[in-house]
Amino acid sequence: MKFSTGIGFDAHQFSSSKPMHLAGLTWPDELGIEGHSDGDVAAHAICDALLSAAHLGDLGSVFGTSDPKWAGASGISLLKEVFTRLTHAGYEIQNVAVQIIGNRPKIAARRSEAEEALSQAIGGVTVSLSATTTDGLGFTGKGEGIAAIATALIGKR
Repeated sequence: MKFSTGIGFDAHQFSSSKPMHLAGLTWPDELGIEGHSDGDVAAHAICDALLSAAHLGDLGSVFGTSDPKWAGASGISLLKEVFTRLTHAGYEIQNVAVQIIGNRPKIAARRSEAEEALSQAIGGVTVSLSATTTDGLGFTGKGEGIAAIATALIGKR
């Protein structure tokens, strides 16, 4: 099997007019996230990492804001579409890790649930989810938004 890796990053500002969708879950007591789709930075970063590893473009080229089909789409639906594209191209996902960067929400209490939601969207592959703050630095530290970075390992026979 030939292996390749990819990295993805996404960041969005908070919104008081939308619900928060993050790591495939709805977080009812949190500020929402702005975005063309649902703003799920964890799902978006994973999409970018997988697309990058397979040389299939990036989030913007595959799900661009000019395409109304993806307006309001869930991060899980985007992940499922990326999984389908990778599978059709002959790739198998080996490993995915994603780190959420921000002061909120607190991830620990829902980590298992989020990992399961993300995993199911990409065919049951194990997803490792972690979170960190930036100790008050930058837009995430000031509470203006949230970000995520992901890595993916895929293989092709």
